[in-house]
Amino acid sequence: MNSWIDLDALWKIVVIGLLAGAGLPALFAVGLRAVSLPGRDRGSPATEAGGDRILGSNPLGLAAGVVCFAVVLAAIAWGIYSVVAGT
Repeated sequence: MNSWIDLDALWKIVVIGLLAGAGLPALFAVGLRAVSLPGRDRGSPATEAGGDRILGSNPLGLAAGVVCFAVVLAAIAWGIYSVVAGT
């Protein structure tokens, strides 16, 4: 153990950095993918006429996307609160 390097603090910084740095954008991407899952009505007139898709046609995908977005927003709010509170 080196007296200059605090390994306990170092692993905490690495874990939080990975979660916030790569985890939150990945979770946001998973939420976007979940929201864009196709539903049961694949041949509806809205998808055939203009080529546009109605997002949120899969209830399970919509629920998973909402959970992912809520976690990302909670993490952002917690970060802002931590900065403002000075902790």
